[in-house]
Amino acid sequence: MIKNLFLVTSLSIFIFTGKIHANENIKESRPNILLIMADDLGWMDLRCQNNPKLKTPNLDRLAAQGIRFTDAYAAAPVCSPTRAALITGLAPARLKITQHGSDEKAFWPDNRVIQPPPSSNALSHSHTTLAERLKARGYSTGFFGKWHLGDAKEFWPDHHGFDVNRGGCGFGGPPTYFDPYRIPTLEPRKSGEYLTDRLADETIAYIRRNHQSPMFICLWTYNPHYPFEAPEELIEGYKGKEGRGLKNPIYAAQLEATDRAVGRVLETLDEQNLADNTVVIFTSDNGGWVGATDNVPLRKGKGYLYEGGLRVPLIIRWPGMAEPGTTNQTPVISMDLTATIVDATNSTDRLPNDSPSDGAANETIDGISLIPLLEGHQLNRDHLFFHYPHFAFHRDNRPGSAIRSGEYKLILNYDDSSTELYHLGTDLGETKNLSSEQPELAQQLLNTLNNWLDKVGADRPTPIIK
Repeated sequence: MIKNLFLVTSLSIFIFTGKIHANENIKESRPNILLIMADDLGWMDLRCQNNPKLKTPNLDRLAAQGIRFTDAYAAAPVCSPTRAALITGLAPARLKITQHGSDEKAFWPDNRVIQPPPSSNALSHSHTTLAERLKARGYSTGFFGKWHLGDAKEFWPDHHGFDVNRGGCGFGGPPTYFDPYRIPTLEPRKSGEYLTDRLADETIAYIRRNHQSPMFICLWTYNPHYPFEAPEELIEGYKGKEGRGLKNPIYAAQLEATDRAVGRVLETLDEQNLADNTVVIFTSDNGGWVGATDNVPLRKGKGYLYEGGLRVPLIIRWPGMAEPGTTNQTPVISMDLTATIVDATNSTDRLPNDSPSDGAANETIDGISLIPLLEGHQLNRDHLFFHYPHFAFHRDNRPGSAIRSGEYKLILNYDDSSTELYHLGTDLGETKNLSSEQPELAQQLLNTLNNWLDKVGADRPTPIIK
């Protein structure tokens, strides 16, 4: 009995220390990074997210090979702020990029009582991007898809550390998904070719050219953003199946086309014997737009501070690090992915949990590396923060800020300074406002939120005096 116990204990120690050594070897080898971000893809827009009406076999397989986060959040409920946050690691409020592109009068309701603050629509060169960090560490860097962080060429990906830029410019959506696309950084190739397939081709060619050096690749698909266009053979498979979980057959086909393209890129990693040394991350820039997709059980969608606007899919496949086929309920946010990538690609400059910063660049990172979490530890963080002081394109939201603390979430509405408090553990759909029932907790979270807004220099709306 004692002998058997000794053998089991010894085997357990061997397995545990073996995992530590494997993890250290992975980080020392400078793994490739494939960072895939879809545009407007909602929390329920994958079959592995429990939507049986959709066909996403490649992303489902990716989830089975890695870890799927159930409580992952975009940095903002609209695209540009999240994109800026992910590529820099800085919160949108700190960057002063808080709206999707430049704030426009067309977004402002006539009966508004507050005026949104100005928002930059260009990523300043005063900030260090992931591409610049990794390029300095010997990585080749390629960008494929939607950028939307500045209209002028000087703000496009190839001016922010990327060696190659195919498709990245100031556009928030493509003029069309079919060649000729009229995207200034992607010349026509074959009339009628589908944009997402083309971006996959460009990514695959880049991998084959650069596989002998460590690679940082951003595949930021325009799909499934408007305009709603997809290959007809994919649309046919969804016609007549509309209802809960499938609002628009064309949108569903766009999701399948995105999955198909991702699958081809992942197959290329296998063909080039790169999969075991490549960290693959898949996520979205904000929640799904309710005009195109069904976010139920979440409330609302893109442009709102409710869960439907903020919560997004997140899958990380990291052989030897992320336990295959697992899920994790820890709340995480876009900037955590930035910190994780910096951590993964620089083993001698690990980001400490309690002081997230990168010694290689004199600039704070507002996220926390997820590597300790993947190793079985807890993240040393109590709150997530969000700041969207604008009216969205649909003009139906209320400008505000939000904080998630444990199972609770508080939203501050700027038009009347009211708060909404929800317990997400029992009310995922945010149907019952608990502010009046738990005023002390609401005030505590409001104070914490306001302190954070002051700390990062967040701009707030101003009253309109009539």
